[in-house]
Amino acid sequence: MSIFQNVSVGKAANVYFDGNVSSRTLEFADGSKKTLGVMLPGEYTFNTAEAENMDFCRGEFEVKLPGSDAFVAMSAPCDFDVPANSAFTIRVKSISDYCCSFIK
Repeated sequence: MSIFQNVSVGKAANVYFDGNVSSRTLEFADGSKKTLGVMLPGEYTFNTAEAENMDFCRGEFEVKLPGSDAFVAMSAPCDFDVPANSAFTIRVKSISDYCCSFIK
């Protein structure tokens, strides 16, 4: 889906890693949430509280998912799931545009 309708958007940005990663939170009528963001080149480790689906519409990167010792090269369009209460590391090679959906 490339367009979200009937959502509330948080005014303040979520800013991480000295501004190299930023996103905005979307809240839907059913209470579900997503974030839309951009990652600049660099290496970042994210901790998850909830299960997530990371859906990329632009960019090239390598990702190391929970339970793996190896990085996997990926390029948009692509997506991957991350379990709750875990962490993943991403090495962003080019500006990457993503949508993070929180899975309940």
